[in-house]
Amino acid sequence: MSVARYAVFGHPIAHSQSPRIQAAFAKAQGIEIDYRAIDATPQDFAAALDTFAADGGVGANVTLPHKEAAFALCATTTSRALRAGAVNTLLRKGERWHGDNTDGIGLVRDLTGRHGLDLRGRRVLLLGAGGAARGVAPALLDAGILELVVANRTPERADALVDAMSEPGRVISAYWDALREQGDFELIINATSAGRGDGAVFNLPLSLVNSLTTAVDLNYGEAAIPFLAWARAAGCRNEFDGLGMLVEQAAESFQQWHGVRPETDAVYAALRERAATLVTAD
Repeated sequence: MSVARYAVFGHPIAHSQSPRIQAAFAKAQGIEIDYRAIDATPQDFAAALDTFAADGGVGANVTLPHKEAAFALCATTTSRALRAGAVNTLLRKGERWHGDNTDGIGLVRDLTGRHGLDLRGRRVLLLGAGGAARGVAPALLDAGILELVVANRTPERADALVDAMSEPGRVISAYWDALREQGDFELIINATSAGRGDGAVFNLPLSLVNSLTTAVDLNYGEAAIPFLAWARAAGCRNEFDGLGMLVEQAAESFQQWHGVRPETDAVYAALRERAATLVTAD
């Protein structure tokens, strides 16, 4: 019997932790899988996905920069993927792809389950409006937050995300250069890739922070350092990177494919021990 084939697609993808995570989940559940990392440029992504399916691929994760392209290639999607307009989990159904987005539920599970946060009634600032931001926005709203303010250096992208959420008054956009006018927030989420460049520095108004503020970077490893350094300097109560979200969203994908949700604590602990050496790729 051939082993079921799975993969993670991205560009670049060499540093992805997804193969390690999925292998650990499968081992714990006694399931044999073949899970690989596939590097595909934006121009080659659709063809690479077709080749993967032709070779027996039955499921895949999708990371930067392909999440919105993956959404467009799906015949069907979950409602949360539809709201996000982005897909990070693919499941082969017949000759077509079915798409889901587990990023948001992964973030919420990490914040509420692992870190014990209550998101209900909180004002949230979301920095960024790309695939990562689109993935987490619907789940934050479903978790009961009071208001979501989206800021992006390209205002049109922020406006598009706000429009996609279809909750006027509860989800609004803000100009990046005028963030100090927005007051303070209990949760600030960095969904940008700004921390990935050499010498990156976050310069955000200190007025965004109150005594309850938690700062979360969806990146992990070196890429999360600049934003989390700002958060500490600003006096945030908590600062978390994206490792917990990474593991939790992977567990949701695993459940989509295999019908069982794996335990995540051991995998998270193993990654946390190596956190300083990891390079964001998922």
